[in-house]
Amino acid sequence: MIARLLQSAALIALSGGAAQADYTLNILHLNDFHSRIEPINKYDSTCSAEETAENACFGGVARVKAKSDELRKQITDAGGNVIVLDAGDQSQGSLMYTTYKGVAEAEFMAEIGFDAMAVGNHEFDNGPEGLATFLDKVKFPILSGNIDVSQNPVLKDRVKKTAVLEVGGEKIGIVSALATDTPETSSPGDTVIFSDDIDGLKAGVAELEAAGVNKIIALTHVGYKRDLEIAAQVPGVDIVVGGHSHTYLSANDPDRHGPYPTWVDQPGGVMVPVVQAYAYSKYLGHAELTFDDAGNLIYAGGNTLVLDSSVTPDAGLEAKVKELAGPIEEVRAKVVSESTADIDGSRDTCRAGECQMGNLVTEAMLDRVKDQGVTVAITNGGGLRASIDTGPVTMGEVLTVLPFQNTLATFTTTGAMLVAALENGASQIEEGAGRFSQVAGLKYTFDPAAPAGSRISDVMVAEGDSYVPIDPAKEYLAVTNNYMRGGGDGYRMFRDAADAYDFGPDLADVVADYLVKSGPYTPFTDGRITRK
Repeated sequence: MIARLLQSAALIALSGGAAQADYTLNILHLNDFHSRIEPINKYDSTCSAEETAENACFGGVARVKAKSDELRKQITDAGGNVIVLDAGDQSQGSLMYTTYKGVAEAEFMAEIGFDAMAVGNHEFDNGPEGLATFLDKVKFPILSGNIDVSQNPVLKDRVKKTAVLEVGGEKIGIVSALATDTPETSSPGDTVIFSDDIDGLKAGVAELEAAGVNKIIALTHVGYKRDLEIAAQVPGVDIVVGGHSHTYLSANDPDRHGPYPTWVDQPGGVMVPVVQAYAYSKYLGHAELTFDDAGNLIYAGGNTLVLDSSVTPDAGLEAKVKELAGPIEEVRAKVVSESTADIDGSRDTCRAGECQMGNLVTEAMLDRVKDQGVTVAITNGGGLRASIDTGPVTMGEVLTVLPFQNTLATFTTTGAMLVAALENGASQIEEGAGRFSQVAGLKYTFDPAAPAGSRISDVMVAEGDSYVPIDPAKEYLAVTNNYMRGGGDGYRMFRDAADAYDFGPDLADVVADYLVKSGPYTPFTDGRITRK
């Protein structure tokens, strides 16, 4: 019944216009930008010159500004109201971040005209000091209602729990929350204290309502699943604008992860919309809300808008981006280590058995997260795109090997799931498929002559200084890349893994850091993968 009433309200609002006392608000929103200042390709990595010439690029700050300016003008010219929000994780994910440490993102956000932003977990990747540098460059409020920064000298009094925006003569309240596992996924340090996200949001709503604010947005960085729980459990919130899970919601795309908006029931018949706009600036979210005179939400609609070649980039920002990209060529030329011999990462080797590059990458992955108790690493041979020759190793070479800007993904698995993953890896070996499993902390044998699905045997896992047979029922902590964890290359068994976190550091940075620590590096194979 409530849904039918809302649909009727939507039809009335769209066909005849809102009543005189009603108030409309448009929310333009991004989330999980991850430093994609330059346009991206269909793989979410930086667009090449060839792809640019083919009009095959998406997003980038110049398109975000062009589209948001266009929509803002359309809305305000029609007498409407509009705000621009970011649901966190502007930081981490490209050489722009590696080079400028968040300063470039902050400056572009100011030029685009954001009104508020939630703190994302990756805003802490360079510690509280990294977030403080970001805060130095922006004037709009940066929010998180479930972190206490009062004990941190560089953040004290600078991260707000709530904000109130004056828009078209009305007060718009914003509450916010950050994923509570951020201490495990980033580096906030001991002086940033986390509390329950829902409790923090409820406290923020109560504070705003006590101040007479009756239109409240939850701007969150906790993930779509948790956003649905927030929408169900936090009275007084009118809409949840979320991030963290890179969820693609759409009003009409059959390939969506869910509808835009996704409606959630609260006790008492209230319905709360949830929106999110994927990641990397490929889409700009546009939520349209109508409130009655008492502040009750009576309509919500909108969609995610793809920022493809049909959107002409803002010329001013495009020029600034090109200027910033210049020194990145120096980054690509930076020597990070040296290799005592060629590191074989060839397609023929890494998609057919143990390879030196596979060992380097998986050992680097495992080394990065071993302090979290992770004991097994697995990556796809097809994700290794080049070899590295003897002598100095540059960042450009590492990026050529790992060009996809994949991130580390950790999760809990069972022995049975790992064996199923290895079977998937060997299932198309005769075709040279990229799914072949390169591993660390693990040994196995495969028989390419056996039927697909029955090719794996003698699976052993590291336990202390030795290897023991894998236990199908036992749980193991594992690390892979976010592409595989999301089911790519046939690894569908990983999609529903427990305790999954897909947004660790860039894999290329992980390997470069490992080479710095390990250099001079000597490539090797050690029999961890054997062929019958």
